[in-house]
Amino acid sequence: MSSQDLTGVLPAAQIQHNVEGHPLGNGGDQFIEVHSEEDISNVLAYAHKHDKTVNVISGGTKRGYGGAIEQADILVSLAKYKGIVEHSVGDLTMTVKPGTTLKEITDEIGEKGQHISLDPSWPEMATIGGIIAANDSGAKRLHYGSARDLVIGTRIVYPNGNVIRTGGKVVKNVAGYDMNKLFVGAMGTLGIISEITIKLRPLPKYEGLTLLHFPEGSEQVIHDFSVSILDSMMEPVSLEILNPSISEKMTGKSQYTLAIAFEDRESAVLDQEKWVAEHLPDGVTHSVLYKEKARQWWERFRHFGPNGYNDVDDAAQTQAALKIGSNNLDVIENLKAADRLALDHHVAVEAHGGIGHGISKVFIEGFPEDIVSYIKKLRTTAEEKNGYVVCTHLPFLLRDTIDVWGDKPGYFALLEGIKRTIDPRKILNRQRFVGGI
Repeated sequence: MSSQDLTGVLPAAQIQHNVEGHPLGNGGDQFIEVHSEEDISNVLAYAHKHDKTVNVISGGTKRGYGGAIEQADILVSLAKYKGIVEHSVGDLTMTVKPGTTLKEITDEIGEKGQHISLDPSWPEMATIGGIIAANDSGAKRLHYGSARDLVIGTRIVYPNGNVIRTGGKVVKNVAGYDMNKLFVGAMGTLGIISEITIKLRPLPKYEGLTLLHFPEGSEQVIHDFSVSILDSMMEPVSLEILNPSISEKMTGKSQYTLAIAFEDRESAVLDQEKWVAEHLPDGVTHSVLYKEKARQWWERFRHFGPNGYNDVDDAAQTQAALKIGSNNLDVIENLKAADRLALDHHVAVEAHGGIGHGISKVFIEGFPEDIVSYIKKLRTTAEEKNGYVVCTHLPFLLRDTIDVWGDKPGYFALLEGIKRTIDPRKILNRQRFVGGI
């Protein structure tokens, strides 16, 4: 594509030509910074008219997540299309542009005593648009849900440049099918999110974090204790198991550790912390962090794993990240399998998983061929219990050797039909999503 092709689409200052490839792929020969919804619409209308492919990037933390094409014709960057459009303090809602980082949002609305109840990794880099597009979440998903549960409205620029609105700006808006759900988690294959309206929550009045350290061979004890909490009247925000390698970095103890968080009024938090202390299994030690110390612990916790920028050139330190979805009580066995297979395949592994919600994260470092063999074996192990494994970060060259998404789901024909209807020319984020969509 020559510079003349783009004349009149956007100002020249917003376009870089002949951009080199990136080890994580998902790039573009032309890099375009958009500053408005109109910019996005103009670029996509141009691409649709001239049959040009378009990739999308913002903070870049998910650049290694899916994608079978190294370079599209155009890479649209939303990084400078940021800012809060509207914050309705009384309604506990906010409308925001997609390039705004989670930390920028948190800092601004925190002054009003509110927050977005999302806790994905690298919040100072991850943008709200990318979080929504990937339906990302963290350990506190147990209580607060995922990104999909918080979105009440969006503005979407379709692959042909047309703009639509889904949902609304209040929590109770329309009856019928929730169109937001089409675009949340679709990895940008159906449209570019140009505006998002999200439900907010008041900042918790008090926070507590109990860390339980279990001796070797306590898998059944962890299981039984977790079930007792889930069956009780308590309302933990997290029931996150850390494998020994993460636990050692976070707590100084190389043991499986259960991180139980409570967020509520002070008396409610202290009562629940007291229950945990009074029901500790034999041989289990524990410590408790409150308020600012608990918040600092979670801040450190969100900085594990690759982020799209911390990959290194040394092949022995190749990075990968996985998401395992399973029955919630299979998380313990999945983490044990992740650690056991790491020894067999000569890779280093850090992992954690939510016993309440069933999502585990595994971060891997090692030689490329060892990482590939490890992922294949771990996927087989998870699938034996009807779970799944998705690669959420993998260098582009390795995505040629292993299917990032695993087998096509039974409902794949529905996904394919939606893509065909909305983007018949396969302009947008081609082959980024499950099954090569």
